[in-house]
Amino acid sequence: MKSLIVLPLFLAFTVSAQEPAKPPAEKSAPYVIPEDAVHQANPVSPTPESIAQGKKWYGYDCETCHGANGDGKGEIAADMKNKVHDLADPAMLKTRTDGELFYIIKNGKGEMPGEGTRLKPADLWNLVNYIRSLEKKKSPAEEKPAAEDKTKGAQ
Repeated sequence: MKSLIVLPLFLAFTVSAQEPAKPPAEKSAPYVIPEDAVHQANPVSPTPESIAQGKKWYGYDCETCHGANGDGKGEIAADMKNKVHDLADPAMLKTRTDGELFYIIKNGKGEMPGEGTRLKPADLWNLVNYIRSLEKKKSPAEEKPAAEDKTKGAQ
């Protein structure tokens, strides 16, 4: 009788121990922008009209995550797992070509959905121009290294 109770318990532990191991989680492929997109020139001049049109589309589609000033602090940005980029940070845009920005806006990246064919190419370029206009301009005092205060320690 004792063996009748032990045998099912033994089988249960043996079967669960032999459960196949789960495959390692797949790593997501790195986000790669095609070379032709990287080098694509912006055919739309950053005129006040272009920037105004880009601002309009930005307000509809980008502001809730990237914030009104592009600082990455939009209404729903705090709820997102991934950090929302600060589009006003010169260092953020310094490494991106207009073609790369166009590609990301059109196709999306990570949690950011792309515009796809919803917007005409000229409107996407207007968005690129507007995003470039968000860059914080450094004051002349910020651009120069701080001069040493020679009055310290002279007492």
